[in-house]
Amino acid sequence: MSDFIVRGIQAGEWESVKALRLLALKDPAAPLAFLETYEDAVERPDTFWQERAAGAGEEALGARQFVAVAGDGTWVGTVTVLVEEAGTVDWAGFDVERRQWHVVGVYVRPEWRGGAVSRGLFDAALEWAWGLELERVRLIVHEDNAPALAAYRRMGFVASGVTVALEEGAGESELELVLER
Repeated sequence: MSDFIVRGIQAGEWESVKALRLLALKDPAAPLAFLETYEDAVERPDTFWQERAAGAGEEALGARQFVAVAGDGTWVGTVTVLVEEAGTVDWAGFDVERRQWHVVGVYVRPEWRGGAVSRGLFDAALEWAWGLELERVRLIVHEDNAPALAAYRRMGFVASGVTVALEEGAGESELELVLER
């Protein structure tokens, strides 16, 4: 399976954004990969999805969502990058020390994994990030998500040494991986 293109989403494609996110949240790896559940996401109103697509579409400045689209028009993968400005605090409560991108929402349909889709998505996202002269790109990945860790490392991401503890008493954490400019 190699017939696909990677492109940024359009604000009006919110229904496809929603459908792919709901599919991702049904994936067996979803509890390790995402900070929301299918049950929560499916209850969100259409206005949420419309705002989400508009906020990460081609005209957006603080976020960008890229999708891999198969030859038949099926969305087969996605990645979103969010800008984090120096001097702000991230979702985990850590200070953001420099202007950077935070990769979130990575998903590739199972039948398209292990090939060029992930690389194509990340190449598009990184090209955009570097074009905005950002200093680094980072992502947070669950320590037990071995397939994702391996894929990110193949793309050049390295552990920064920062860990994010999950639920208190659970003994689980997520690792920050970074790619410097």
